[in-house]
Amino acid sequence: MKLGYIGIGLMGKPMVLRLLAAGHEVTVWNRSKDKLKAVLEKGAKAADTPAAVAKASEIVMLCVTDQKAAEEVLFSPQGIFNSGAKNLLVVDFSSIAPASAREFHGKLKEKQIFIVDAPVSGGVPGAEKGTLAIMAGGRPEDIERARPVVMHLAQRFTRMGDAGAGQVTKLCNQIIVGSLFPVLAEAVRLAEAAGVDAKRLPEALKGGFADSLPLQVFGARMAARQFEPPLGTNAIMLKDLGNAATVAKQCGVPLPMAEAAAARYRLLVSQGKAEMDPAVLVELLTR
Repeated sequence: MKLGYIGIGLMGKPMVLRLLAAGHEVTVWNRSKDKLKAVLEKGAKAADTPAAVAKASEIVMLCVTDQKAAEEVLFSPQGIFNSGAKNLLVVDFSSIAPASAREFHGKLKEKQIFIVDAPVSGGVPGAEKGTLAIMAGGRPEDIERARPVVMHLAQRFTRMGDAGAGQVTKLCNQIIVGSLFPVLAEAVRLAEAAGVDAKRLPEALKGGFADSLPLQVFGARMAARQFEPPLGTNAIMLKDLGNAATVAKQCGVPLPMAEAAAARYRLLVSQGKAEMDPAVLVELLTR
């Protein structure tokens, strides 16, 4: 198929490389053009604007930082909304506010452009291996149209409801993961302080009730003090927990654990570590 991809960052680059390896034509755009090099070398074609990506594609995927960046890609003068494309399908892998996802869906429909909010879980390793879990909101027919392409990237692509439902599901994911990372940091530091080799925790706990993908990946990184290359950022986690707090307030649901976790990420951001890997949480517990 003729595909488009906007946002060639930590997640976008491995996803585009997988689409190219599967034989698809992929036209790409990124705000910072230097990040396009790796995918252009593998056969992707560069476009000058998001609108140009839309004109060249049957399905456009995007993965950008937040709802402001997504809105710019979609609705700026050079955005997808103003491309003139008809019957275009947009699959938004970004993590944005559910209200924004619903708003975008309504606006794009005016131009016969249909969008699926499809945030992902699994991080960079999942993007590289094609094992992401992708939770979707949108019309059933749009999700099924996207499925053959998305399954090059995911082990699971689940429709959770209408527009915005994928984003709500991602916020539930981030409440779990965002709250777990500080707990993993505490376990690693306790092991170290008590004279136990923390690097062996993932191996020792594997298969038990404490086991998880975050333990195996981020617990190991914390114990090794391996923060590069980043598999995510503290700024993005804080943004997602903030969106979760907004929805929770609207629904009248308290989130005490997520609020406590958000305070840890907020502290890291205040220390200038916004773009660092969440594994750096372990340093907050080191005296």
